[in-house]
Amino acid sequence: MDTPEKSMSAKGSYVTAAEYTRDTNYIQTRITLDGADGYPVEAGRYRLVVARACPWAHRSTIVRRLLGLEDAISIGVCGPTHDARSWTFDLDDGGVDPVLGIPRLQDAYFVRTPNYARGITVPAIVDVPSGAVVTNDFPQITLDFSTQWKQFHRSGAPDLYPEALREEMERVNKRVFTEVNNGVYRCGFAGSQEAYEVAYDRLFTALDWLEERLRGQRYLMGDSITEADVRLFTTLVRFDAVYHGHFKCNRNKLTEMPVLWAYARDLFQTPGFGDTVNFEEIKAHYYIVHEDLNPTQIVPKGPDAAGWQSAHGREALGGSPFGKGSAPTRAVDA
Repeated sequence: MDTPEKSMSAKGSYVTAAEYTRDTNYIQTRITLDGADGYPVEAGRYRLVVARACPWAHRSTIVRRLLGLEDAISIGVCGPTHDARSWTFDLDDGGVDPVLGIPRLQDAYFVRTPNYARGITVPAIVDVPSGAVVTNDFPQITLDFSTQWKQFHRSGAPDLYPEALREEMERVNKRVFTEVNNGVYRCGFAGSQEAYEVAYDRLFTALDWLEERLRGQRYLMGDSITEADVRLFTTLVRFDAVYHGHFKCNRNKLTEMPVLWAYARDLFQTPGFGDTVNFEEIKAHYYIVHEDLNPTQIVPKGPDAAGWQSAHGREALGGSPFGKGSAPTRAVDA
């Protein structure tokens, strides 16, 4: 039986207005080489807290693995479901993170800011000595992994944020975030028919644009994987499993968009991507936690994930996933 602490329903937390607006006011403290914000780059000092279910956290697990930062930054994994106070360490023995010694990510936020009033979100980086959250600014976290943690990158780590591509990548990332990554949420959490239909049209306009952009090039920025591909992948891999039905993004499935489906399979079969996906935890999170949309909390059995391993044919476009680098070889620890 659930304890009173675990039975705080999240119902009513998601569909709150006619149009869904994401709170993007994150903790913007950074971990940098010069330690300007009081947190210098230091191997072993920080713990990345994620949930396999969350697409925003999934970005950080992919980038950490691609760059080989496992020995420099430890990882804590929350369970896929949570109550109104958010993420808990259900997957660990005794429900307590073995490094931080806390049952809830909320506890680390409260060390930083007592009674922190904003969302308790993943990913979050926690300063292990103090037990305080340093940052939950997910777009900056992965960029800093690429730029500030270079001394701890593995041999053969790819350049996910090439200087020559940054200006164009910023434009691509902005459209992908507003129209696709966040666009599926604007559909799912819309509180009115009008807001839903506007969000739906914007989402599929952007997906059609991506279908055309990727028709003649293997990756979003050209011949190798970059940060931009990581950001798009975490939405695409969840599309048929949750967004198509649960969020009513149902003009078509990903599997019915031939270019994007082949592109997504290409990434899925690349070390660092598919090996960090857990479809069961993804479905459990969306269908159980979002009681506003699924009051029965029944989790669908499908779709069949076997197709993700089918041939994609994207090699014909040339390029190399890791550029001049190589694939990660160590076992996945998250």
